[in-house]
Amino acid sequence: MSPMELSVPLEQPDRARTLFGSGDRHLRMIREAMDVQIFARGGQVKLTGAAPNVSHAASVLEELQRRLRQNQDITPQVVADAIGAAAVRSDAQTSSAMDVYVGGQLVKPKTPGQEQYVRDMRTHDLVFCTGPAGTGKTYLAVAMAVNMLKHHQAKRLVLARPAVEAGEKLGFLPGDMQAKVNPYLRPLFDALHDMMEFDQIRRFMVNDLIEVIPLAFMRGRTLNESVIILDEAQNTTPGQMLMFLTRMGNGSKMIVTGDDSQVDLEDGVASGLQDATRRLRGIKGLAMVRLEKTDIVRHRLVQNIVEAYSDGQQEQ
Repeated sequence: MSPMELSVPLEQPDRARTLFGSGDRHLRMIREAMDVQIFARGGQVKLTGAAPNVSHAASVLEELQRRLRQNQDITPQVVADAIGAAAVRSDAQTSSAMDVYVGGQLVKPKTPGQEQYVRDMRTHDLVFCTGPAGTGKTYLAVAMAVNMLKHHQAKRLVLARPAVEAGEKLGFLPGDMQAKVNPYLRPLFDALHDMMEFDQIRRFMVNDLIEVIPLAFMRGRTLNESVIILDEAQNTTPGQMLMFLTRMGNGSKMIVTGDDSQVDLEDGVASGLQDATRRLRGIKGLAMVRLEKTDIVRHRLVQNIVEAYSDGQQEQ
């Protein structure tokens, strides 16, 4: 396995001595525990070693920098605890859990269908996930993307949604463009806020590491080394879906989610999600996952409601 190199920027270079410890003691602890080479220069810490070791060492540095942002002490015991936590997360990476926490708990799949979804996201560059509301389609996709961002398996996270739902179009909504698109993008922000601190999300967005945008804003772009999520994909047209899928660049992963029973397009307009799952089925390197009512993990009433409406549609 060829060595990996990674540079971690110092958020507060003027506090490098606190971060590194007396005589660089903290850096030596990380080097010995993670079996990496570690050098500090020019406002960055350079890590070299096996890819998993480098990733885990970077996560320790990120945790220590988070503590610095919060004006917490950095002691050898704090460093040891961060190293131990990274080891626990490393074990979690071999399971279905992800290195993402909500309310102090690891985010992990809760049903066999969700387990398959997470496995496919780990092993495929393009994943389509369909299913009813409450099955975790978007939530698990965002968690996987945040996990990859934290472990430097991707350089950017792009979250996109078509801005046409329930018959509404942007042109008929009040306010400037930001005010018009925010209602459509709110669910994506909500998922992000569950998994990341507000200040970190804001910093990542300012630095263009996270984008939350309407689908139309992706036209003409090529996204390399990114995790790109298209949510509510049932409300794309086939042309929009083709535009989205062809934005995929080198080293990127795409996750497409939607509920094909809740298409809000005008009558006679084909759903890009339904069209794509029909056209692309069987292509190597692509996975299609269907979550069912049994995968619903919201309030138990949600499952009953979905079942009641499904039964009603069959009776019509």
